[in-house]
Amino acid sequence: MPEPQPLSDPRVLRAIAHPVRTRILEELSATGPVRAADVARELGIPANQASFHLRQLAKYGLVEEAPEEARDKRDRVWRATSAEGFTVNLKQLTDAPGGAAAVDVFRASKLAQLHELVERTFVLDRPEGSGVFSTSDHAIKLTDEEAHQLRQDLDDVVQSWVDRTRGRAPGRRTYHLVHIVQPYPEGGAPE
Repeated sequence: MPEPQPLSDPRVLRAIAHPVRTRILEELSATGPVRAADVARELGIPANQASFHLRQLAKYGLVEEAPEEARDKRDRVWRATSAEGFTVNLKQLTDAPGGAAAVDVFRASKLAQLHELVERTFVLDRPEGSGVFSTSDHAIKLTDEEAHQLRQDLDDVVQSWVDRTRGRAPGRRTYHLVHIVQPYPEGGAPE
């Protein structure tokens, strides 16, 4: 199975730290090629704003035009440059020129996004039909090698669902799935 594209340029990291650009990349992953109007409708933003952010992502090599998907020569359809997504090595990027500041911006943006996602799972007065919200956590004894294999197995299961459900279909909406595999801190007790 192809690997996600590694990102090693701090400028690219800053580009994807923007919440709208992050959501656009998520939509491209879930849906496949999109038009700015599709992104605008899905994210609830003006089409010119979606178009601007798509062009910014293209500037940094994260998306590209997909002319074979266009209806005519004026129709602009965009796709991710890596169908498998992207990986980020924050340690490596921190050591690059300008990297520490870019990593700080990226981390703050990602932490805020993840905090919001977790908070949303604990809303008690959610209207009927608003979707499935679930959070689960498990403790499991693993070697580092086993933990790596577990992460890969989880990624494979998720990728099979991404491949199976990619595209637009009535009744489908984009879900955000987060899984974290990490050891407890030494001592294991919460701070």
